[in-house]
Amino acid sequence: MKTVRRLIYSEVFSAIAFIALAFLALFFFFDLVDELPAVGRGGVLDYQLSHALLYSALLIPNHLYELLPIAVLIGCVYVLTRLAQSSEFTILRTSGLGPWRALGTLLQLGLMFAALTFVMGDYIAPPADRLAQLVKARYQGRITVGQTGAWLKEKRTASTAAVNVRSLLPDGTMGIVRIFEFDDAGHLVTTLQAPSARFGPPGSWTLLDAERMDLGQATSDAPAIARETFGELTWPTTLTTEMVASTLINPTRMSTVDLFMYQRHLKENQQTGQRYEIAFWRKVFYPLSCLVMVVLALPFAYLHFRSGGITAYVFGGVMAGISFVLLNNVFGFIGNLQNWLPWLTAAAPSILYSMISLAAFGWLVLRR
Repeated sequence: MKTVRRLIYSEVFSAIAFIALAFLALFFFFDLVDELPAVGRGGVLDYQLSHALLYSALLIPNHLYELLPIAVLIGCVYVLTRLAQSSEFTILRTSGLGPWRALGTLLQLGLMFAALTFVMGDYIAPPADRLAQLVKARYQGRITVGQTGAWLKEKRTASTAAVNVRSLLPDGTMGIVRIFEFDDAGHLVTTLQAPSARFGPPGSWTLLDAERMDLGQATSDAPAIARETFGELTWPTTLTTEMVASTLINPTRMSTVDLFMYQRHLKENQQTGQRYEIAFWRKVFYPLSCLVMVVLALPFAYLHFRSGGITAYVFGGVMAGISFVLLNNVFGFIGNLQNWLPWLTAAAPSILYSMISLAAFGWLVLRR
């Protein structure tokens, strides 16, 4: 069986590597084309073609993370169909490669790629994506989201703070920070505004050129508003760099730990975190889709070919992979709108395709 595994694994690894490389080259070209209009337009520094190439290259790990299950499916379908067409798989079956043993062999292969997908999505893609955003920010100006920037909320013992960060600058400082503090009754009591701020020691921010306004009830001896200015003002907070970055970065490009910490922070502050919960559970289940893909590919080895090539079957594998990605994204959007259970929303496409795979395996393999 070691010889059989070595034969199947070498063929599948070669096919998956070739398919992944082809997809990555295509996506790299698309990313570069998207960046070309910004080349030479300036910013904080001049954005050159070399910077666009670097930015596009840093997006490759995230593309590989997204493409690995599809590449596994197409590679397995191609190899198994070719082995069936040349009758090599029939010879392997007569040599003792039964259906369950073939399924176990492919599941071991799927576990390898599931582990690779997890490592790529948690430890390689997020840092590379953050570095790509910093490269773009350094030469084009800043990282921002929407017209008003990012909004965060922090619940304290006797008050609540709403924080608005307009942008994240290339040197890691925050641009145009506004802070609104409310008492337990929901009344606005203090506002803070600073053109820039930086992350201080753990548990604080440093606001530069800050203006503070304390709002209170007007009396005959004191005005209703007390205004102060500070060159530097230390503001105590539990909001960390990762939490601010989380609001400015696509949640699908965050690590599993960062997503878990951020969605827990949203729950503690009574904010809606459905989007981030779904993204967290998708991060958990997405590597397991490699197992689903190899099970879905196995029935192709038991097809009977009368003549011709294997193009139609490989095309069917491509369509199955694309449909899985589309269904995964559609379930994410619908689950967010309909407030479905986050774990069920994330797991539903994999469960559905697992059922289809096992049904095809039972009908084409075990029944025949």
